[in-house]
Amino acid sequence: MAARSLMRLPSPVLKAAAGSRVEVEGRRLDHEMALLLRLQRLDGPAVEDVSIRRGRRALRSNARLVGGTPPIGAVTDREIDGPGGPVTLRFYTPRDLAGESPALVFFHGGGFVFGDLDSHDALCRHLAESAQVRVVSVDYRLAPEAQFPAAPQDCWAAFDWVRSEAEGLGIDPTKIAVGGDSAGGNLAAGVAQRAVREGGRQPVFQLLIYPATDFSMRRPSRERFGEGFYLTEGFMTKIEETYLTGAEELDDPRLSPLHGDLAGLPPAYLVTAGFDPLLDEGAAYASAMWAAGVSVEYHCEEGLIHGFANMVSFGRSAPAAVDRIAAALQRGVS
Repeated sequence: MAARSLMRLPSPVLKAAAGSRVEVEGRRLDHEMALLLRLQRLDGPAVEDVSIRRGRRALRSNARLVGGTPPIGAVTDREIDGPGGPVTLRFYTPRDLAGESPALVFFHGGGFVFGDLDSHDALCRHLAESAQVRVVSVDYRLAPEAQFPAAPQDCWAAFDWVRSEAEGLGIDPTKIAVGGDSAGGNLAAGVAQRAVREGGRQPVFQLLIYPATDFSMRRPSRERFGEGFYLTEGFMTKIEETYLTGAEELDDPRLSPLHGDLAGLPPAYLVTAGFDPLLDEGAAYASAMWAAGVSVEYHCEEGLIHGFANMVSFGRSAPAAVDRIAAALQRGVS
């Protein structure tokens, strides 16, 4: 809350409050992100150091603070049958939207353990209104209650249901995109691969926001930015210990989409953050799709950190980046 108040101050004041400039290999941390990280260090124990239940509450609360409640035409929830029980879908309809429209089936981030419909509510509202698309957010099962492959199973079931029921939902069945952030980007990539592999109507577009794409190896950015930049090595280790059973192959495409068959995938917009442990694997997935002949627009938000997509009401830099994401979505489904 203090950070939100500070963000309204003139830029020179913010830069002073953020402290000394942070620069890594020629890349400069945005001063708004630096200030947020500085305040975070005063905000009690890290998520990985508390119970999962408490961590889920904290992430949901923090998301509300940086996301706010952007205006939207309508928000409704609906349950569908999933492979492990009911799956809740949340539908976002922009104001003044008439007739059939494109849609984004959205999978939230949170490391397969945290996150839910509420933690990503602001982002979904913003994408729906800014891109003028219907957004369908998926409340897939989380670990440790349901470990891999429960999440990809639920996400596939949700996408399959939306594409089969599209016309009754006011959705143009030829303009359905899949997308998500972090773990959600991982799940969206997996859904797109499965859709191509199994046939039927495929997503028209992929919106991949700093996606996790490879559990099988650790790239340099994970070490370079694994401490002090919000997403930490401790958090990622906790995710791996919680989400994985130990029996899976780490190069399973449902877990590590970078190891999947990328030929024939729909066009994609893939965005990374410059100070993110997942930077390298996101860039690697963009390069692999290019090599497979997929049309990819890749963009690195050089000064931002993991999680910026949730900051739609926080400062200036993150909202501007989310506006670019929304514009890419609108182009992708047009």
